[in-house]
Amino acid sequence: MELFGEHLALGTGIFLILALLMALSFEFVNGFHDTANAVATVIYTHSLRPVIAVVWSGFCNLIGVLTSSGAVAFGIVALLPVELVLNVGSGAGFAMVFALLISAIIWNVGTWYLGLPASSSHTLVGSIMGVGLANSMITPGHVFGEGVNWGKAQEVFTALLVSPVVGFVCCALLLLLAKFLIRRPELYAPAEAGKSPPWWIRLLLIFTCTGVSFSHGSNDGQKGMGLIMLILIGIIPAVYALDLNTSAATLKNLQSGIQTAKEVVERYVKERPATPDAAKDELSAFLKTTGKLSDKTFGAIAVQIQNLQSKLAGKDKFSDVPKEERSDLRTTIYLLQASAGKIVKQHLISDPQDAAVLGLFAKGWRATTDFIPPWVKVAVAVALGCGTMIGWKRIVVTVGEKIGKSHLTYAQGASAELVAMATIQAADMYGLPVSTTHVLSSGIAGTMAANRSGLQMATLRNILLAWVLTIPVCVLLGAATFAAALFIVFNVLGWK
Repeated sequence: MELFGEHLALGTGIFLILALLMALSFEFVNGFHDTANAVATVIYTHSLRPVIAVVWSGFCNLIGVLTSSGAVAFGIVALLPVELVLNVGSGAGFAMVFALLISAIIWNVGTWYLGLPASSSHTLVGSIMGVGLANSMITPGHVFGEGVNWGKAQEVFTALLVSPVVGFVCCALLLLLAKFLIRRPELYAPAEAGKSPPWWIRLLLIFTCTGVSFSHGSNDGQKGMGLIMLILIGIIPAVYALDLNTSAATLKNLQSGIQTAKEVVERYVKERPATPDAAKDELSAFLKTTGKLSDKTFGAIAVQIQNLQSKLAGKDKFSDVPKEERSDLRTTIYLLQASAGKIVKQHLISDPQDAAVLGLFAKGWRATTDFIPPWVKVAVAVALGCGTMIGWKRIVVTVGEKIGKSHLTYAQGASAELVAMATIQAADMYGLPVSTTHVLSSGIAGTMAANRSGLQMATLRNILLAWVLTIPVCVLLGAATFAAALFIVFNVLGWK
């Protein structure tokens, strides 16, 4: 079977197609929740007809995805156990990917069916934690919990927990400010059934819908992109292990910086591992959450730098590297840039000039492995848009009518979407996944509180319960599906 320019066995090709379809299904279901929030106000206020609104939102998502940096995508990947990321093409790696997707889809579909705006971000993070915990329990020689990147998890949790508070407070303040500055009563009136708002209000709401949709694509769309890249790297490393579009000039500049980084590292070497494999194991251990700098860490980096130099000797482009060697080269680059990045981030060397050299080394080489092909971005954007078109109504009704005791006003909808747009854009700059659902739903609640409209506590209780349960339930789902997938892969399919 010929796929992506590579000849694959029939079984492998079918498996690849199935895995990609599941990843796109996750983004399709993501559209039920998060993108539906983006169109909730324009549909509910009759600013745009539903069909036009979801098509426009899908287009803005597409632009947001296409212009995204990819930082969030690989921030999500950084939560996964190091050994599974390095060996994603193994049976355990495939089990991991399927466990993540299945558990996330189950929870997203269930909460959507109940009309609860749950977080796809929380869902995916919980599933990843479940896989990491299960991996640490099943794998011999592991300490329970070390399969989770707790440092990165803390960053993600902080963003996910703070964003609803920011949404509630900022939306309430923005609505009060608007009431003080804009004395137009029609802006603060609830939407009338079957009647469009004045043209200037329509433009305002269309603008905010556009902003949230674009921001959603630039942040949430990246989560599925990261999983798709894991699948492609595992099954077709010859094509996707490295960015083959890296120019000869760029690669030459990176290669010229290797010697400078090597000279810095050599100053800190205390003990050198005997072989490249021993160096790989040393750096893999260092990159775990519990990993500490040892006497062999800098020696292992020096060995792997030498390994990188030998692999690239006489090569002008990555396409010059033999196909069967590209996966191993990616592993070498990943270990080096991640280790150098951790050393700099944790201030494990005191000399600022040496730290700056290692920081530039890590950043430059990271771009050769952390890349997203344009077709992946387009596929994810289309999946998000299609999901919105199918499942928008349940979430729109909840946001428009069931959070406050009065129906949503034009100003409330605009305030919530402006804050959501700004919050997501800020998180995207720092590579942090936040929940569009959490920011916008809490923002609507904030405007209702500021407007003294009253809140429907039964709805809020159900939404909060879904938010609280998402992480623990998805941890259990992720762990259970990972264990089941491992059993199928090793015992039924006989993979290793």
